[in-house]
Amino acid sequence: MEKSTAVKTMKTLQIHGYGGPEQLLYEKVSVPEAKEGEVLVRVYAASVNPIDYKLASGVFRDFMPSQFPWTPGGDFSGVIESVGDGVAGFKEGDAVYGDTPHGGSYAEFVAVKASVTALKPKRLTFLEAASVPVAGQTAWQALFDYGHLEAGQTVLIHGASGGVGTFAVQLAHWKGGKVVATGSAENEEYLRSLGADQVILYEKTPFESMVKEVDLVLDLIGGDTLKRSIEVVKPGGALISTVQPPPEELVSRRKVRALMMRMKPSAENLMQLKELIDSDKIRTVVTRIYPLSQARVAWSESLTGHTRGKAVLEVMY
Repeated sequence: MEKSTAVKTMKTLQIHGYGGPEQLLYEKVSVPEAKEGEVLVRVYAASVNPIDYKLASGVFRDFMPSQFPWTPGGDFSGVIESVGDGVAGFKEGDAVYGDTPHGGSYAEFVAVKASVTALKPKRLTFLEAASVPVAGQTAWQALFDYGHLEAGQTVLIHGASGGVGTFAVQLAHWKGGKVVATGSAENEEYLRSLGADQVILYEKTPFESMVKEVDLVLDLIGGDTLKRSIEVVKPGGALISTVQPPPEELVSRRKVRALMMRMKPSAENLMQLKELIDSDKIRTVVTRIYPLSQARVAWSESLTGHTRGKAVLEVMY
């Protein structure tokens, strides 16, 4: 049975129209209710993902329209405040984490489907846990659900030091793949510490001069990097991009499987990631923490594209 929280209003970040970080407004709104199949979570932390500010910019407006006012944020960690009808396996007070597919986690409370929520990894703080869902699930699905990576295969990961890349390098290494990562010189040791077998410094060496006939490319950058990557995939291999569709003419000529993926939130994935984290097989890396009220600054700094690990927003009570 649904239990309404005693708190009636909450602080949240909203946008009222498409634009950049300047559109984010810190406002008071009504606390949502946990509907059937949902849990209401008191949010302790959210994280910054490229999809958040891309949605806010309007770049996806043709196929992912936003209704205004809109609260950004996918990742969240916190404690269940109330449970809606039809929800099993959760109770008030449970520490959880997850991803709300349509935004809403840049707030003190978020109502989210129980099917995209899981118990928080015990090894992680709430700040650390909030950094996992979007990046970790994207990496998992790209490598295993779409890329079908198997032990002994070679995977080339572009943008390997960012949020998704950090998880992708570790997951591919855990799976038994040979991991080739591209990155900057300042991130070389970092990538090796995650499990990269080979690091190609993109500022010094074209990656196509170092690798050929790879089984899988995970492209987290797009543009020219994506086009050049098709040339190093062996016939029958795969290229998975998280940023843009691969050009069909190049894909057809090379006889490779290539596609742009979109992550689908999954409690099963969250539980798999929790198990790996709690057994110390993989880790998350949080490099910057901001109060929720400073999300504009967090977005502006993340938009530079030079990130390591994840940036997290802390909800201050």
